[in-house]
Amino acid sequence: MNTIAALQAAVTAAALFDGEPSDAELDVIETEMPLILADVDLLDAQIMTIDRTPTELDERRIRRARRRVLAARRDLANTATAGAVA
Repeated sequence: MNTIAALQAAVTAAALFDGEPSDAELDVIETEMPLILADVDLLDAQIMTIDRTPTELDERRIRRARRRVLAARRDLANTATAGAVA
């Protein structure tokens, strides 16, 4: 039987990695935050209807949340494209 202790150095993270995101990663997260929040709203709307038949209000809530996700994706794509073009 092989022990995992012999392979520990290969499977653990490098000693230089402190587990915290870099400034660049935090900037990307901040840029994508509107999309992340829109996705969370969509998931919340979908979760509310898991165990019951969706009402008209539920369907509207899900449609609005989907539109917010699409708008956030569009805005993020346009921002990324505008930065590449400029």
